[in-house]
Amino acid sequence: MTTATLELRRFLTITGQRFKNGQSTPEMFSPAVDAAWHDMLGTPAYDVLCQETAGQPIRHVANNGHGPIAWVAAYEAAYGPLPEIWFTDAHGTVDEQAIARYRESGTVVAEWDCGPAGGDGDDLTPEQPPTHRP
Repeated sequence: MTTATLELRRFLTITGQRFKNGQSTPEMFSPAVDAAWHDMLGTPAYDVLCQETAGQPIRHVANNGHGPIAWVAAYEAAYGPLPEIWFTDAHGTVDEQAIARYRESGTVVAEWDCGPAGGDGDDLTPEQPPTHRP
């Protein structure tokens, strides 16, 4: 299993927990992890992964925004600090400034253009507050 796939597994686990608790949709801010997500979408392995991690089907949807990443504390409680892959683009380049800010402050502020949604478009996904890029 690649690092990106492991992190996708962790992200989907947190997604399922947040949906179950009525929390906001987690933001997918890593192009590298998102690329692993795209590679798995539509496969039987992805369907199994969603059931194992989130306990429900998880769709990949457009969701543009910028701001603090709300699920970092939950990730750290379960797995420890975010690894570099979360600060890596789809070509493997690490954003050294972003990871340094995270390591210094413990928070992540980022842009994202997609995220998870529950099931088949039903009411499994909590409402997401609108976000805007500055």
